[in-house]
Amino acid sequence: MSIRKKLTLLFTAIIAGLLLLFALVIYFSFSENREEQYYSLLRHTAITKANLLLDAKIPPSVLQLIYHQSGNTLFQEEVAIYDTAFHLLYHDAVEIDQVKETQKMIDDIIRNKEITFYQGSLQVVGILYHHNNNDYVITAAANDQYGYAKLRSLKYNLIISFFVAIIFIFLAGRFIANKALQPVADMVDKVEEITATNLDLRISEGNGKDEMAELAITFNEMLNRLEKSFDAQKEFVSNISHELRTPLTAMLAELQLTVNNQRTNEEYKQSIHHAISDAQKLVRLSNGLLDLAKANYDQTEITFKELRLDEILLDARNDVLHNQHGYKVNIIFETEIENDDFISVKGNEYLLKVAFMNLMENGCKFSEENKSTVAITYYKDKTILRFQDNGIGIDEKEVPHIFTSFYRGENKKYAGGNGIGLSLTKKIIDLHKGTLSVASEINKGTTFTVELIHL
Repeated sequence: MSIRKKLTLLFTAIIAGLLLLFALVIYFSFSENREEQYYSLLRHTAITKANLLLDAKIPPSVLQLIYHQSGNTLFQEEVAIYDTAFHLLYHDAVEIDQVKETQKMIDDIIRNKEITFYQGSLQVVGILYHHNNNDYVITAAANDQYGYAKLRSLKYNLIISFFVAIIFIFLAGRFIANKALQPVADMVDKVEEITATNLDLRISEGNGKDEMAELAITFNEMLNRLEKSFDAQKEFVSNISHELRTPLTAMLAELQLTVNNQRTNEEYKQSIHHAISDAQKLVRLSNGLLDLAKANYDQTEITFKELRLDEILLDARNDVLHNQHGYKVNIIFETEIENDDFISVKGNEYLLKVAFMNLMENGCKFSEENKSTVAITYYKDKTILRFQDNGIGIDEKEVPHIFTSFYRGENKKYAGGNGIGLSLTKKIIDLHKGTLSVASEINKGTTFTVELIHL
């Protein structure tokens, strides 16, 4: 069942329930009022006849004649008057006597002063009437035919009105559901137009305030992320193609020249060294791409545990020195570590090690001394690592782009690379909810600052 139908039926059911409750309240209130009013009428009639009999001294035969001459004797009030000793003083129609008075009934009336009850379709009231220092027991009974007729008429009117109202409520609910869901229908129509080739399209955000606007805004934000992801993927594939093509082409050309031309042993060795160098570039590029893929995983897919940053830095330093024998990396503790938690974080050991190695190699690679210094300090809630070098520095206009994948600035002529290292490092630090910033000055050096929340 569609949401439109569900909303329509739910709206109809709720309003119908309220109308039914309202109709029942009206019906039973009217029924109760009719009952009370008729008991009051019976009480008044009983007292009036008692006064005619006791005060006006009208003979019982005359009162009975008046009763029998009435056109609606079957529905007229039937009154009986007794003394407290259960002696009958007057009765409208002894031969009919629809209410069979008993000694117990008389005693109940004397004890309670007044009683009311139903006998079949008749309403009956019994009262203790005090008159001229004497007590009399009076009963009056009748069928409220007129009142019941009005009650039936009210019931039929309520039933008819209820079902007619249900029809209008259903139509109104359908109209409201259509109006409420029209923005959704418009969104669906617009979304069907959006494909991988036109991710720049966006759906209307309406007034920007209601729930539908919030949904549209959220959906547009998702489209923004998808568009960026698709653009990044396209750029990524394009850059990979370029980065792979260059060393592969150079390697192939070198090997073809070596095969086609007779050379000395020294020249063969030199060609092999060139091929090895290109192969090493491919290996570094492949490793960088694999690490970049790992850093792009969702955090829930990566194992995190408690780690000591100093131990990871030492492991990263050893791997850098093992891979590049000419590099020098110094690690300095600027403040004394009072608690192991101050240099401990919750993270992924492999990814953090890759990030630190990239920053160390980057510092060594772009400094004449091939030297990088790592300074460690901590504050109340975070540990700060500064990777410093005295190299060529980074131009101010290039700083905003250095964390972009495959971006290489003017300093690429000083050292080789594939433009993955810094973007990979930034993704890893972001994954650990840390921050990575850079401060650089041309020909004076660069400092990368990593801030991580410690335990």
